Amino acid sequence: MPSSPSDSRPLVELRAVTKSYAEGDSVREVLSGTSLALHRGEFVVLLGRSGSGKSTLLNLISGIDQATHGEILVEGRDLGRMPERDRTLLRRERIGFIFQAFNLLPTLTVEENVRLPLELLGRSSAEASARARELLERVGLGARANSFPDRLSGGEQQRVAVARALAHAPPLLLADEPTGNLDEETGGQVLDLLEGLTRQGHACALIVTHEPAMAERADRVLTMENGRLVERPGGARGRGTP
Repeated sequence: MPSSPSDSRPLVELRAVTKSYAEGDSVREVLSGTSLALHRGEFVVLLGRSGSGKSTLLNLISGIDQATHGEILVEGRDLGRMPERDRTLLRRERIGFIFQAFNLLPTLTVEENVRLPLELLGRSSAEASARARELLERVGLGARANSFPDRLSGGEQQRVAVARALAHAPPLLLADEPTGNLDEETGGQVLDLLEGLTRQGHACALIVTHEPAMAERADRVLTMENGRLVERPGGARGRGTP
C-alpha cells in the first residue's frame, strides 16, 4: 500500500510555493502558495486544463525551474539551496522524467537512448544493455532496439521515452502526458508498467494527464485550479491498493 505521512518523511515536499513569470509589464502567477507532500509507493495523478500550471509544477519538482517563493524538498534536500550542478545530479540519479516532447537523442539507437541514464551513472555496458532490452521488451519494442528514433512512430517514441525514464529505477517518476500519443491498448500497457514498477519499487509517480479515466488507477488525484492544488482520493485508494 502507499506510504502514509507517518511511515516516513515525504519523498517530495512543497511548502507554500509560488511561481511567477514576467509578461511584458505585468507578472503572471502560475502557482500561488502551493503545498504538497508525496510519499514512496504512491501513484498520483495531476489533472487540469491546458496552461493551468501542471508542467510548471513538474519542472519545479525536478529542479529544471526554480520557485519564486517557497521551498521544494526532494528526499529532504532543498532544491532552492542547491547549485545547478547538484540539481542536475539529483535529476540524473533520483528522478525519471517522461517529457511530452520525448526528447530522444536522434543520433542514438533506441537501445542506446534507454541505456544512456545507466551509462551516465557508471553502470557497465553489459548491465546497461540487459536492462535496456528488458524494458524495451516490456513496452513492446524489443524488435526495434537497433532502430533510430526517426524510424519510429510517435507512439513508439513515447514508449522508448517511458523505458528510458525507468531504466535506473528512480525513486521519483514524473510524467507529462505519458499516454498522449498512444492508442488505448498501448496506453493501458504503458500505464500498467508505470504503476507496477512504481508500486513494486516503492517509488512515487506523479502523472500529468488530461484523461480523467486515469484517476481510477491513482491513490490520489490532484487538480490544478487557479494556481492551487485541489485533492481527492483516487480510484485505487477507494478500492484498496493491493
